Amino acid sequence: MKKITLLLLLLSFSLNAQINKKPAKSFGKKVENVERTPSGHIRCASVEYEALLRKNNPKRLNDQQFENWLNPLIEKYKNDPTYRSEVGGIITIPVVVHVIHNGDAYGVNENIRDEQVESQITVLNQDFRKISGTPGFGIGVDTQIQFALAKVDPNGNPTNGIDRVNLCREDWNLNDDLDQSSALVNTEVKPRTIWNPDDYLNMWSVNFGSLGLLGYAQFPSASGLNGLDPNGGDANTDGVVSNYATFGSRTIYPAGNYDGTQYDKGRTMTHEVGHWVGLRHLWGDGGCAVDDFCADTPNCSGAYFAGANTGGCIAPTQCSGTRQIQNYMDYSDDSCMSIYTQNQKDRMIAVFNNSPRRASLRTSTKDVAISLFANDAEVKIENSCSTVNATCANPNPPASSKVIALYNRGTATLTAATISYNIDGGTAMVNNWTGSLAPNKFAYITLSNTNVNGTLNVSITSANGTTDQRTSNNTASKTFNNSIDNFNYTSFTFNLLGDPFGSETTWQLTNQSGMVLYSGGPYTDQTVAGNQPLETNVTWNLPVNGCYTFTINDSFGDGMSGSQTGGVSNNDAGVWTITANGGAINVGSGGGNFGTTQSYSFSNNALSNETFDPLNKIILYPNPSHSVLNISLPEGLEALSYYEIINNLGQVVKVSKMDSTTSQINISQFSNGIYFIKLNFENTSKTFRFIKN
Repeated sequence: MKKITLLLLLLSFSLNAQINKKPAKSFGKKVENVERTPSGHIRCASVEYEALLRKNNPKRLNDQQFENWLNPLIEKYKNDPTYRSEVGGIITIPVVVHVIHNGDAYGVNENIRDEQVESQITVLNQDFRKISGTPGFGIGVDTQIQFALAKVDPNGNPTNGIDRVNLCREDWNLNDDLDQSSALVNTEVKPRTIWNPDDYLNMWSVNFGSLGLLGYAQFPSASGLNGLDPNGGDANTDGVVSNYATFGSRTIYPAGNYDGTQYDKGRTMTHEVGHWVGLRHLWGDGGCAVDDFCADTPNCSGAYFAGANTGGCIAPTQCSGTRQIQNYMDYSDDSCMSIYTQNQKDRMIAVFNNSPRRASLRTSTKDVAISLFANDAEVKIENSCSTVNATCANPNPPASSKVIALYNRGTATLTAATISYNIDGGTAMVNNWTGSLAPNKFAYITLSNTNVNGTLNVSITSANGTTDQRTSNNTASKTFNNSIDNFNYTSFTFNLLGDPFGSETTWQLTNQSGMVLYSGGPYTDQTVAGNQPLETNVTWNLPVNGCYTFTINDSFGDGMSGSQTGGVSNNDAGVWTITANGGAINVGSGGGNFGTTQSYSFSNNALSNETFDPLNKIILYPNPSHSVLNISLPEGLEALSYYEIINNLGQVVKVSKMDSTTSQINISQFSNGIYFIKLNFENTSKTFRFIKN
């Protein structure tokens, strides 16, 4: 079961507010002050996102510090031929596109087709390379930067650079709030899917729902200034995000999933990748007196939406000059955009020569194909999106059948594959798949008899009726558990940190019969900045073999979202935590903007036979292990009869006895992969999972 660890606990920068609690905000701005297109879209949120990153990382360079660092490097690039890109040739950037969906069929809604993804890379190359005969052939320059979908994944296996991930969420619009929605992407999408940003430009195609956001990017990090973090930006969030309906080009691939005709030609990503490599909006995100630090882009007074809703691609006169509406860093419709300037190119190349992660991409070879085999199948296990959460009334809701994705990474058409699988190393089952997959195409397969909790182990044993010629992508393992969380403790500790509106907050803890055991609130409002401790280290003594539900309520309907009171800013959301074993065990946590109510259930069922309670104190280490696996047994479990090691096909590969309370098992002879060790005692047994690397 998914614990309510509630992502918003992590979103300490979440700024949602209330009346008398302020209106909702976006990256510190009120939503109504965020620049929107005449059609109601938020064209770009990179600047607001950058401010958010600085708020959470005070060492990250501000605008002026970044320019102080970058400008001398630009001049060096312009004046020293050894720094010019022409000397080193074209810069090719390997790209991985993470297509984030919620279980839709291939090609439906946000699970966009490969061709739509590929059309986006085509647009980037047309625009950045000023390719003749394409919409990117304007009056600007060839930046000599181009993009290629990755051909090698982080494990050294072949890929087409498209990474499809089912994260079981319909959209990433959280409370119609830009900062919370983007924070959700930062905490729940990016770290779970990102490939090494030193080797790949990570792009994410997501569904922002009704939020109206088209895209945003992370500006490059800088180094070289004393006293400042040389990184300046989190690696696990680095990349570019786009709404799926503005990802790709209707002109190139008309059958894609697009929204309207203003932003359906791939220029959202051209614009956002410009930010990713250091470019600013033409108006410098200010007015006529604010610079974008490029002398050949005339100053302008603010965002301008040239295009269908403003009478066409007509450039107005602003700030004593004609606005450059064709520039990719303006807010024009896609059809109006066609140029990067020489000074913009200078900035890009200087960033690629010097900025961490951007510089490493110049030498990345992840776009260079490795040797391919005729018969090469790859297996991936999809996430399971259970619609039923475990509760005290239903502690073990039915699990869903498991789905895998079978990919053809070979050069021959894949027409047959034998797939072996098991749950927790148990009985091996077989799926004999037949079909027709061209190279880099895939099929979803539902595995029978897998609607149970446990660790699913999958292995491809043959491809096209013969031995699969690449074994490194043949196996996968994933643990599924949607049963109620159980903790073998009787004493639990509760803490509650509220937002300023304590009078809206109440909570209670009930047992399986609905009896209220503990409760609290409403509390006192506060008028000073910061959260208020509402409950501190409260001990809950709970009878064993019980099931308990914690429920927290907010009468206003926006949870503990953080807000502003009496003119004093408070941007921290309230949180609650339940722990055990002196705080060492996290039982549950949550908070933030949960709406009107939030609940979490857990149990403390003891083992049926107290004689074997020490089973929970067995320690297996290190895990993963390369050569030696240590097993430490607590007092009372020395009489271990024997152990069995089982591979992920359910085959017993080793059986032996143990002679002491701490024993070493040599596993160096095993191939790398996932194994199970079953410890057999006189009257019981316990199985552990370990990884040999």
